[in-house]
Amino acid sequence: MFNIMIIDDNEQLQNEIENVLINNRYSVTKVKEFNNIPELVRSSNPHLILLDINLPQDDGFKICTEIRSFSKIPVIFVTSRNTNIDELMGITLGGDDFITKPYNTQILLARISSLLKRAYPENKSMDIIEYNGLKLNILSSTIENNRNVVELTKNELKILHYLLNNKGKIVSRVDIMEYLWDSSLFVNDNTLTVNITRIRNKVEEIGISDFIKTKRGQGYII
Repeated sequence: MFNIMIIDDNEQLQNEIENVLINNRYSVTKVKEFNNIPELVRSSNPHLILLDINLPQDDGFKICTEIRSFSKIPVIFVTSRNTNIDELMGITLGGDDFITKPYNTQILLARISSLLKRAYPENKSMDIIEYNGLKLNILSSTIENNRNVVELTKNELKILHYLLNNKGKIVSRVDIMEYLWDSSLFVNDNTLTVNITRIRNKVEEIGISDFIKTKRGQGYII
């Protein structure tokens, strides 16, 4: 599954774009702190970036230039600035496309799909994630190990996928619940506990133990 990073300080717009992307089988990373975006890009390593120009600290042009110093990740400027000079600067400084707000959702999705196909022609499937013996199939909502296959519910799939996308990092319960809320899948604290327990049981069912670890007072880590 391709991961799209949204760099925009308009939270409502971020959430709207995120819902569209998730409904079209993308995973999403939303930037909430704007003081060191290039390092966040470096550590998160998304497959594509949607970048606004007007941001609280450095503008999108400077950020794109800094990203281009270490990465060829596709960048689409998505902005309300619509002059020819803005578009020319965006492309000249390393942007791959330029879309003005308000935009047509289907056109945005088509531009994203086109760029991903060009940037990752060798990719056969981003719908399968493998880690430490576990294979998560996004399309079939299943986990597998040594031909043992178990189905996941929608919430279980979202939670496990989120944890895998953040493997090696501690993910707080609040982060998981906010992620599910933004995906239109609301869970409360008790429901999250139940889902984590069920995921652990299903992972053990396919022969993998201690896959999701609890960090007391902090959250979970894979």
